[in-house]
This record gives sequence, structure tokens and C-alpha cells, in this order.
Amino acid sequence: MKAKKTIVTLLILLAVSAGAIQLTTANETVPPQVHKQKKPDKNPSSSPVSANPKSAAHAGPRSEASTSVTDQNGYTISITGGFDTDSVDHGRPVVLIAAALDVSAEVFREAFSGVTPAGAGSDGPTSEQAQSNKAALLKVLAPYDITNDRLDEVSNYYRYNGSKGELWTHTAATATTVLANGKVTGIKIINAGAGYSSAPTISITGPTGTYSATATVSYTTDFKTNGSLTAIKLK
Repeated sequence: MKAKKTIVTLLILLAVSAGAIQLTTANETVPPQVHKQKKPDKNPSSSPVSANPKSAAHAGPRSEASTSVTDQNGYTISITGGFDTDSVDHGRPVVLIAAALDVSAEVFREAFSGVTPAGAGSDGPTSEQAQSNKAALLKVLAPYDITNDRLDEVSNYYRYNGSKGELWTHTAATATTVLANGKVTGIKIINAGAGYSSAPTISITGPTGTYSATATVSYTTDFKTNGSLTAIKLK
């Protein structure tokens, strides 16, 4: 009888041990769940001027920010970038906005210092915020003969959503090579473009090698020529 009790006890212990082993194995086979932290979006989520909630219809994707065209001489002219902004402007193309309003960038920054931008991911400022922002802007800009209508026109034209990969309204520039005795001696602008907030990078590749060039950007009150290339010079 004692022997039977011993055998039953051993069987119970073995069953419990097997269950423990199975539980341990099951826990070990479940991989730890890793949560990757999403990197903050470096692009501004709202438009450059938040005084008016209306969005621009011309903003386009950043893929349009570079062009590469092969000309009749067999050279490929690549015009890349040219949409840098000052770090203090948080993605707003202040140089373009200020030029279109016919004031200096410093004056526009002073005016914008009184604006409360819409938060990231929001649908834009409330009507009360828009009115408050508009009043803050015009307080500084009105003495420069900038009307409410002109401010709206410029603000809406350069409005864009950076969090969606958009870029403010712009037109890509194109150019062609000028040859003399089979060598590249200059670059001729075919389309001056518009909307460049800084000088783009220009490279030329073709039958006689690779060249680089520098561009000069001009700013005006006309949307069609504001931020256009006025000259391209070989280095």
C-alpha cells in the first residue's frame, strides 16, 4: 500500500513538473513587443501665415523641387533645391512673402511675432484666432500700405502643408548650355522659374565632363517672377 502511495505521489509530481516546463517554454517563445518611437515631423504642419484659414490651391509635392533636363547639346542640366528657409522662420518662406508684400524680411518677422500659429495636426486656427492674428499682422504692416486683401492674397498663395510633403507654390527653372569650339562656355536660362527662397544647386553633365554653376535669385512683388533665377554662372 505504501508503495502505491509513493507511485501516485511521483506521478503527481511529474505531471506538475511537466506543466511548469510547458508554461515556461510557452513564455519563452513569445517575442518581446518592440514599440518604435515615431520621429517628429520636421516639416511645418501648417501654412506660412496663419491669419487666414483658407488654404492655397497651388501648393505641390516636394518631388517638384528639382529638375533634370537634357538639352540639344547632349548636356543634362540639373537644378536642385533652392527652397531653404531661415531657421527662425520655422519653414515659412519669409523672403518670398516679404518680397510679395514689398517689405523687408525683418519687417514681416516683426509682424508675425504677434501671430499665434495653429497647432500641429489641427485644421487651422479658429475664427477668433484668425481675426486676432490678422489684427497683429496689420498692426505692423498697415503703415507700409499693405491692405487686408493683399495680405490675404499673399498668405494664401504661399500657404502649404509641410506635414503632407507639400512645398509652397513654385515654378521649376530650366536652362541650356552655350558651347564654343565644342566646350561649355556658359548657361542660358530658358525658364527663370519662381518661388525659389534660396539659390538652387546647379550641375551640368555631358560629353566633355561635369560642371557646376551658381545661380542668382531675384525677388519681386509679382508672383510670376518672385524668387526667379536672373543669372546662372559657371564656376
